[in-house]
Amino acid sequence: MKIISPYLRPYKKLIFITLLLATINQVFSLLDPFIIGKLINYYSDTKDKVTADVFVKAVLFFIALAIGAAMMSRIAKNFQDYCLSIITQKVGTDIYTAGIKHTLAMPYQLFEDQRSGETLGRLQKVKTDCERLISSFINIMFTSLVGLIFVMIISFTVNWKIALFYMAAIPIIGFLSSFLSKKIKVIQKKIVGETTALAGSTTESLRNIELVKSLGLTDQEVNRLNTNTRKILGLELKKVKYIRTLSFIQGTIINLLRNAVIVFLIYLVFKNEIKIGDYMLFFMYSFFIFNPLQEFGNIIQLYRETEVSLNNFKQLMEQPVEDIPANPVKMGAIKEMEFANVSFKHLTSTRYALKNVSFKIKTGETIAFVGPSGSGKTTLVKLLVGLYKPAEGNISYNGTPYTNIDINELRSQLGFVTQDSQLFSGTIKENLLFVKPTATDEECMTALNRAACHSLLNRADKGLDTVIGEGGIKISGGEKQRISIARALLRQPNLLVFDEATSALDSLTEEEISETIRSLSTSKEHITVLIAHRLSTIMHANTIYVFEKGAIIEYGTHEQLVNNKGLYYAMWRQQVGEAIES
Repeated sequence: MKIISPYLRPYKKLIFITLLLATINQVFSLLDPFIIGKLINYYSDTKDKVTADVFVKAVLFFIALAIGAAMMSRIAKNFQDYCLSIITQKVGTDIYTAGIKHTLAMPYQLFEDQRSGETLGRLQKVKTDCERLISSFINIMFTSLVGLIFVMIISFTVNWKIALFYMAAIPIIGFLSSFLSKKIKVIQKKIVGETTALAGSTTESLRNIELVKSLGLTDQEVNRLNTNTRKILGLELKKVKYIRTLSFIQGTIINLLRNAVIVFLIYLVFKNEIKIGDYMLFFMYSFFIFNPLQEFGNIIQLYRETEVSLNNFKQLMEQPVEDIPANPVKMGAIKEMEFANVSFKHLTSTRYALKNVSFKIKTGETIAFVGPSGSGKTTLVKLLVGLYKPAEGNISYNGTPYTNIDINELRSQLGFVTQDSQLFSGTIKENLLFVKPTATDEECMTALNRAACHSLLNRADKGLDTVIGEGGIKISGGEKQRISIARALLRQPNLLVFDEATSALDSLTEEEISETIRSLSTSKEHITVLIAHRLSTIMHANTIYVFEKGAIIEYGTHEQLVNNKGLYYAMWRQQVGEAIES
């Protein structure tokens, strides 16, 4: 449980207070039967020796003590539960937020090889399990330990043989619980693995619900997910069998031990080694001691579950995060960017996705990258915005190598428009403020006008506060792209990147968006990088780089490349021919 200790450490004072309250609660709870036992002894010793008035006063005194002890126990219990709730909620939240923070700090490449639903499932599971374990430890384990110590002390003061009896019984139950629970850990590990996989599959199915329903694959997806669910059910039932077995054996042995205690106490009464009040005292204490022991099976099961969850959490937290230099160079506004013999390959790939790519660009210039599908254009973009790190070569900004700068300072100067417009449910304004929460309404409107969002604004009856998507106005693919462009412009970026921003649009909308991009490219306020499949989008670029199999095979202006009669010329002729035919 070393994994959880750093998250408990900030609350050590509160934990101490909670344990103190739990101790007070348990001690005063155990004082109640102690007082009753003393009352019974007093009765048996004085029933023929004192007057009725004296006896009644003594009884009332003992009863008042018992009521006071019970009241103190309840008060301490309420404060204990309050403090414990604070601890469990804060520790669980800290674990969850630490997991989220670490996950978002991991390199982008690691996200490509795992499902987001699995990560979320792991974090939710470890949060819940840790909260339950902390609560059970204090409410059952710790209070039982306090109770055992208290009873042992009382036992030694009354008769040392009773203490030895308790001392012999506890290890038997502990050993049995530990032995039977080992099988539960193995099964629980399988359950957690299957459950997180199911969470990932379900998340993907819901994310791609349009594809699933449009192709009539609902039943197929239900059957696929239900197969995993039934597998988890089988493991859960197997775990239940072991738990019930553990509980049955535990309950049987504890019942035998408790009855053995009763027989032993009666024997001591018969031998006049203890009084009848002492018998009643330890008879009641047997329930205080042995009943919580019946919960040990559940606690051990919970411990095993939490152990598996924490190990999964540990694996997540051991994943490397993006490298940030200890003393990064302040790069200022991006005015120049250079790729020098950059090569890259994916984690699971044996060949390079990019090989010896070199180019240089300055503020006011526009460059474009074109090529067939799979030629490395998207990989280049991810290198450019810092999602990937080069395997070889160097990327520099303002003459500073990327290894010496804070990648987040670089990204804060980026405007990024992708092929798939990633908008959120909410208002137009909320979608824009996502990249710049401090932006004013005037700045938002300026960005929308620069992105040529006139038709959208004409339909938006509430202006910036108009809800888009579900519950609001429906917007077209072109309008989504324009909002994405406006969102990128709102940051006033020094590096503006368009990654296949028009490839999913119809020809008329493509021309409108292309015109918007061209007008932005000629503003000379920033560096513009265009990634395109449709060559009409990038004809105006200062330099066009043509990719094939991860390498630059030619570059130049549109006119130069057409005259070279190379791959670009072939692509241009094909697209021009398709345009003429259509």
